[in-house]
Amino acid sequence: MRVLVVEDHALLALTIGAGLRREGIAVDVVTDGGAALERLDLTPYDVLVLDRDLPTVSGDDVCRGVGERGLPTRVLMLTAAGSLADRVDGLDLGADDYLTKPFDFPELVARVRALARRSGPPVPPVLRYADVELDPARRTVTRAGRPVALSPKEFAVLAHLLARPGVVVSAEELLDHVWDEAANPFTTTVKTTLGRLRAKLGEPPIITTVREGGYRAGG
Repeated sequence: MRVLVVEDHALLALTIGAGLRREGIAVDVVTDGGAALERLDLTPYDVLVLDRDLPTVSGDDVCRGVGERGLPTRVLMLTAAGSLADRVDGLDLGADDYLTKPFDFPELVARVRALARRSGPPVPPVLRYADVELDPARRTVTRAGRPVALSPKEFAVLAHLLARPGVVVSAEELLDHVWDEAANPFTTTVKTTLGRLRAKLGEPPIITTVREGGYRAGG
């Protein structure tokens, strides 16, 4: 999952970004609406966390821009205005969800995850392949009933592959959806993470490397 956070309060923007990354989410952060539209034109995002009151280009206009571009990105609008009229107005602009400041961070995470599920093809609430089970809501992985401790990035990679069993997923796609702009596409980040993930899952292997193609869950 890749998320764009647009918030002009720099400390809050960095706090949201850091918190979402701890949840294994790839996050890019900008502080004005013009930069947000530039990012949306260049990068496919699952969810846009959008402050309504922004410099350069307002959050309302950014939200309209998502609709005008026909992007599948889901929009979670943040605002200090919490009246019913404000919420209805935000949803009428094209926002998919609305969260009033101040908010509890676990609620923000839950809403982002819920919107991300709506941005792509439906996936089961629990992902399974062979004797491996991944529960996105509980953030747990088991193999043959035994818990497997994964880092946030390892969890996100496994979830992305299990959601597409048998489909070859390129390293570039994994970088787009699991890592953020800080990732260097010329490093061995994906290969290294896959190696650790395979070691933790054990034998027989669950993830197959497809020569000059990428990776897939299954043989």
